Amino acid sequence: MSRSKNKLIGIVLLAGLFAFLLYQFGLFVMVIWLKFHNPSSSAFMRNTLTQLQAEQADAQITHTWVPYDKISTNLKRAVVAAEDSNFINHSGVEWEAIQRAWEYNIRMSESGSERVRGGSTITQQLAKNLFLSSDRSYWRKAQELLLTFMLEAVLSKQRILELYLNIAQWGKNVFGAQAAAEYYFKRHASQLNASQSARLAAMLPNPAYYDKRGNTRYLQSRTRTLLQRMRMVEVP
Repeated sequence: MSRSKNKLIGIVLLAGLFAFLLYQFGLFVMVIWLKFHNPSSSAFMRNTLTQLQAEQADAQITHTWVPYDKISTNLKRAVVAAEDSNFINHSGVEWEAIQRAWEYNIRMSESGSERVRGGSTITQQLAKNLFLSSDRSYWRKAQELLLTFMLEAVLSKQRILELYLNIAQWGKNVFGAQAAAEYYFKRHASQLNASQSARLAAMLPNPAYYDKRGNTRYLQSRTRTLLQRMRMVEVP
């Protein structure tokens, strides 16, 4: 290979590296912005709206931002118990939980069950929902991890949970704790009791499914389990 070709390859690789670093810097700036501002939507919300409007042109997303101190402590405890019981203590990623979830999902798939368990922490889910698509790829997962570390470095645990509770999906077009409280229980997010909070948390792995199917036997069982676990978790 000639020196000119080697030089060209070097320039291309350097340009690619510069573009990658510039992109990461842009994301880091957006994370810093989130420390002081509330997002009006997320990447997942926008993708969902696009899909809904492909079926129905006037479809809309239901979402209302509510401050952390206006969200029931019951819901905070229920979500942490359901999604990330070690949320307070970890640095963003729990590798053992990812492996356990992977092994569990393989067993459920082999048995024909539709139940799935996520190994991602609340911070990882926030990173994915805020910035990324739902596509499954090694690149997306790697970017999710980078964003997770950015979020943990810049934001407090309280802010991370506040963001998560406000953008999590709780129905086909329902996003955030306030919209979920109004949609399912006709009340403010601050008024959710333990049972209602446990049911909402139990829906999180597959909210659109439970929105359509209602209070299934598995959802009832999962809700009872979370009611027991809620008292054992710590929240910011």
